[in-house]
Amino acid sequence: MRHQRTGKKLGRDAAHRKALYANLAGALIEHGRIRTTVTKAKAVKPLAEQMITLGRRGDLHARRQATAVLRSRDVVHKLFAEVAPRFKDRPGGYARIVRIGPRAGDAAEMAYLELVDEEYVAAQREERATAAPAVVDELAEEQVDEEEAEEPVAEADEDDEPGADEDEPDQDEEPADEADAEPEASADEPAEDDKA
Repeated sequence: MRHQRTGKKLGRDAAHRKALYANLAGALIEHGRIRTTVTKAKAVKPLAEQMITLGRRGDLHARRQATAVLRSRDVVHKLFAEVAPRFKDRPGGYARIVRIGPRAGDAAEMAYLELVDEEYVAAQREERATAAPAVVDELAEEQVDEEEAEEPVAEADEDDEPGADEDEPDQDEEPADEADAEPEASADEPAEDDKA
């Protein structure tokens, strides 16, 4: 049975549709990212991923199968030599569709169809990886700077506190006077007891 095998027709006959798929898949493999309608992107994405899977296999039969679909030896060579080796550890999902809004002329929904490990995406990942330790170092330096900034503030508080410390001894002196006053009272009390 061949249920659910039709796919999108895109208003084209079979030969035109196959040529369109070959051109779009070849452009995706060659450039890493293409801008097209969402409908065409959804139709081409499975074909492009199948071609990358053939490239991962890497044998002669796979190369001939890819050439039969893509119709360009240059694109097939790039697929097998450059693109497929980048996906050797990835078990699938080689492309993504990113919607970018309607087209100005006819309001057709547009999208980028791009390879997941495309060169600029990999370059951005490397930048983030190298920037991450630098950011951690910068955060550590900022924390050290903040701690150093807090210490002078604490010293300034201590400089302000000597005046407060001068007030505090007065407070300490008052309890000392009270303590002195209490023994006098206690000295009076035994004298009263002696009188009795």
